[in-house]
Amino acid sequence: MTRRQRRLIPMLTDPARFGADPADAFTVVAPSLPGYTLSFTPGQVRKSLPEIGAIFDTLMHKHLGHVRYGAQGGDWGSAVTTALGAQDPEHCAGIHITLAMGTRPKVEGEPTPEEVRALKGAKYYADWDSGYSKQQATRPQTLGYGLTDSPAGQAAWILEKFWAWTDCDGHPENVLTRDELLDNVMLYWVNATAASSGRLYWESFGARRQHHTVTVPTGFAIYPKEIVPPVRAWLADEFPNIGHWKVMPRGGHFAAFEQPALFVDDVREWFRTLR
Repeated sequence: MTRRQRRLIPMLTDPARFGADPADAFTVVAPSLPGYTLSFTPGQVRKSLPEIGAIFDTLMHKHLGHVRYGAQGGDWGSAVTTALGAQDPEHCAGIHITLAMGTRPKVEGEPTPEEVRALKGAKYYADWDSGYSKQQATRPQTLGYGLTDSPAGQAAWILEKFWAWTDCDGHPENVLTRDELLDNVMLYWVNATAASSGRLYWESFGARRQHHTVTVPTGFAIYPKEIVPPVRAWLADEFPNIGHWKVMPRGGHFAAFEQPALFVDDVREWFRTLR
């Protein structure tokens, strides 16, 4: 977690300090995914998304003693949060996500503007943006050697995505400082997690890929520069209990990183209804 992302924690745990309602305070548990940042050891067994969901579920109610909790995630965290909502309805009171990973288009008749935007995003991603995913899904170890051996390569690999996927008007430093961007790069570089983090793609896009039905209350935040913005009409089968659908004024794929104040306000708004 970078220094900018760490700012979210007091905003969530101590809202009164930021002029918000003290009743909206959370106890925050912010685990990193296995193989990422500080959650990596040599020889670590690879984990799939459902397995990570099960680990986090065990962490929350067995090890930390939270008999009821909410979960939030973006990027891979959206998929893990989805798995949590599907696997642990007994303890997970509700989820909040920004990306419907794996949802297939279901266009009937003339597409709506919302569907047109998502279809355009999906096509652009397939044509221009998805090479990193295919490489990591098929040869993560080969790529890992190059990224671990070259700090410039590691920086370029990550910073290209901040250029492409943030709502930044063409330059990521319009929304994030250089130090904040380098914080993110260094979490991969210093800990040598290029290969171990890439293996999640191997586990997720192969034969073990699974789809879930999430029955717990679900909130969505739709950021305008998300890679493929969620389309509500496509989500009924996977998320039959959507209780919150918020179209955000700005922000992209890394919503909590780019727009922490907007992000926190929306998380408070949704989980306030589940307390």
